[in-house]
Amino acid sequence: MELLEKLDTVSDADSFLVFARALYLDRKKSIQAETEIKTSNYGADVGGWENTSIDAFLEAAIAWAEDSHFGSNQGLTPENPWKQFAVFLYCGRIYE
Repeated sequence: MELLEKLDTVSDADSFLVFARALYLDRKKSIQAETEIKTSNYGADVGGWENTSIDAFLEAAIAWAEDSHFGSNQGLTPENPWKQFAVFLYCGRIYE
């Protein structure tokens, strides 16, 4: 199952951990690929990660949360906080 498919299934603690593990493995795979095929210092890395340091990752996730009101502007609801936090983590990967 792809990362976005796992994200879509988050509904509780167990499915959140499945997603978090997949995100971790995606990052690990991206790091490995980046050592083999070096991309530019600008833009996403080989694996599509826009934010490759912990500070950039957290800054992007926080910016997404603030800009989207923690996803409420995108249809996320507080009734599923596991999904909100999973999207928060995912946006740390992609948000610019």
